[in-house]
Amino acid sequence: MANRPLSPHLQIWRWGPAMFVSILHRVTGNGLAVVGLATLLCWLAALAGGPEAYAKFSAMAGSWYGLVVLVGLSWAFFTHLMSGLRHFVLDVGAGYELTINKVWSVLAPIFAILLTAAFWAALKLF
Repeated sequence: MANRPLSPHLQIWRWGPAMFVSILHRVTGNGLAVVGLATLLCWLAALAGGPEAYAKFSAMAGSWYGLVVLVGLSWAFFTHLMSGLRHFVLDVGAGYELTINKVWSVLAPIFAILLTAAFWAALKLF
């Protein structure tokens, strides 16, 4: 018997935007679940801990590393959202043409970055 994979493997497939967006969708989903849950629990614990604990949490969230986490979470949310909308359109049965699929695979992360920037710009206004 030949020593070869039984099904197509990453050595056979060329990397493309659709593969990247699909993997990014999984990574951002897991990141939102783990980091988002940890951030939510820290925030809830600070709320339950009283004004001193909440002030400590606010200081940490407002620091450079806290903002990196919060901006990263919002970027992961919008990336996951855009990729999820792309997958929803594919589930409906549209967008399977190679050119259209490639265009939407490239645009999904770009829209996510723009939405993240708009979200943080809107937060700075209020």
